[in-house]
Amino acid sequence: MIVVNRFRVPEAEQAAFRDDLERARGVLAVQRGHVAGRIGRNVDDPELWVLTTEWEGPGAYRRALSAYDVKLAAVPTLSRALDEPSAYETVEPGAELNRPDARSLG
Repeated sequence: MIVVNRFRVPEAEQAAFRDDLERARGVLAVQRGHVAGRIGRNVDDPELWVLTTEWEGPGAYRRALSAYDVKLAAVPTLSRALDEPSAYETVEPGAELNRPDARSLG
């Protein structure tokens, strides 16, 4: 599973934001189920930043967000993300894709 969080950051706030984003990536990186993580900045619009993380699955990501140290060090920064869907399934050749059907509780 891939999580893509995009942020719009005014130029005056970028140095502090970069530190916060690196701290968030670091605390997420030590969580169980974390596979990889990267920080990027848009080459055409330098106010647009991205944190991309890869996880073993949705459960691993959700558990990571529940960890105390993540709530302290990452969630305040992640809460600044643009309001858009951020979780993506990995699509491999021939793999069955997630169905958007509602899941049954019974």
